[in-house]
Amino acid sequence: MDRGLCDAVTEHGPARAALSALYSTDPLLAPCTGDWAALRPSSDPELVALLPRRSAIVRASASRSSHGQVLAANIDTVVVAVSLAAPLDAGRVERLLALAWDSGARPVVALTKADLAADADAVHADVRALAPGVDIVTTSAATGQDMDVLTALLSGTTVLLGPSGAGKSTLGNVLLGEDVLATGAVRAQDGKGRHTTVHRELVLLPGGGVLIDTPGLRGIGLYDAADGLQQVFSEIERLAQDCRFGDCGHDTEPGCAVQDAIQAGELTERRLRSHRKLQRENTWAASRNDARLRAERTNRQKAITGHLRATYKFRDRQS
Repeated sequence: MDRGLCDAVTEHGPARAALSALYSTDPLLAPCTGDWAALRPSSDPELVALLPRRSAIVRASASRSSHGQVLAANIDTVVVAVSLAAPLDAGRVERLLALAWDSGARPVVALTKADLAADADAVHADVRALAPGVDIVTTSAATGQDMDVLTALLSGTTVLLGPSGAGKSTLGNVLLGEDVLATGAVRAQDGKGRHTTVHRELVLLPGGGVLIDTPGLRGIGLYDAADGLQQVFSEIERLAQDCRFGDCGHDTEPGCAVQDAIQAGELTERRLRSHRKLQRENTWAASRNDARLRAERTNRQKAITGHLRATYKFRDRQS
């Protein structure tokens, strides 16, 4: 989608369609890559309705508003790309997995650039601790390592998520069997990539299904992702059930199963801090959204009341 138009795939082939009929001030209601839509065919095709989404990746808007932003819709598999050529950012992996789990799709972690890794097995073990219940595949687009394993894990509509430089587009090109997606080099001094993918693009996979490539994510703000956080930190959620107090803060309370696990070396302090941080952020985002919705309802009620008063005054003057 760009400049008020989008590429739509129809039974008669691709079409360039206008989006003006679906304009909304709420980004969550705007058309997104992966959406199914009703199209009014004509010499100037136009999208007129969106079908209900069965899944969607939603993050907090990059603006300062309390709106969410849909990155991709109607997805079945989310491939979180993590580069083995750069230091592991555990917090970022947890954020991406929270988005993936909360979308309703199945997350898969692809450890990319194995040919450039100093110790791929060690990183694999670290990511395993961050991603309970998630398939993790160590891959290399350069050598083809385990690309067949990754392909076997994909189904339906697959979206690639990760920061710039994680190798998403290169990985996508191998999955597609040809160089369709733009790629670029990373900076040698910090391993960060440039935004070679500047928009979301949906491409047919040769073995069936479709692939959505996304621009590198710098900001990964959570937006009402409570379910996703429960999945990402499932071991903490499970331990918390054994705490003596139902409202245990997992700090200095007696009988805290979470703190006992930390003392026993079964859980790290970093993991608990990350859980607390993301929970606070998600609660704050949810409260902002609730406040915005309340304000919108109040403004609508005021507008309706004002309109009715003006109508009554007009009628009184006519009588």
